[in-house]
Amino acid sequence: MPEPTRVLDATFVAGAPNLAALPPPTLAEVAFAGRSNVGKSSLLNAVMQRKSLARTSNTPGCTRQLNVFAVRCADDLSVHFVDLPGYGWARRSKTERAEWQAMIEGYLRRRASLRAVVVIVDVRRGVEEEERQLIDFLAGPREVSAAKPIEVILVATKLDKLGAAARKPALAAVRKGAGGAVVGFSAVSGEGSEELWGRIRTAVL
Repeated sequence: MPEPTRVLDATFVAGAPNLAALPPPTLAEVAFAGRSNVGKSSLLNAVMQRKSLARTSNTPGCTRQLNVFAVRCADDLSVHFVDLPGYGWARRSKTERAEWQAMIEGYLRRRASLRAVVVIVDVRRGVEEEERQLIDFLAGPREVSAAKPIEVILVATKLDKLGAAARKPALAAVRKGAGGAVVGFSAVSGEGSEELWGRIRTAVL
């Protein structure tokens, strides 16, 4: 049985308002996308094994830029995690939301070092129209030549909010809605963290 993932270093590298401000694409990147208040920052902190590296907020739409984190594990895996602005519910102007959309779509289409996108949903809400649109978008053509297509990793968060009997049917509903595999995750208990790391490794190595 493989050793559990141990994160040696996790640091904030940059907050980029646009693609030009991103650090050089020297490492494989994994982006994290989800609607506002889905638990994205809590998931990132849990996976990076840090308490408050990624900022959490009760205010929807708190993340306004591409936040890049450098992560190095004990097995020498080094990767960049990119926290994308949350979509839906964000109380911002139409102009600002349009700018966010252009920034995110440009990153997903043109960033050569991007290997995977973790699409995060609340297990209690399941896959909704915005998630389906994002998954379809990621299946479309890219504007860079990449050795591998972008891997979509679907994660259903807040598993701890459900009782034991409700978890299996809730995850089955998410799986059916997405038409593919789903990782059940709890930032509170850490459940699903190792499975998610396994999916990330497969995508970046």
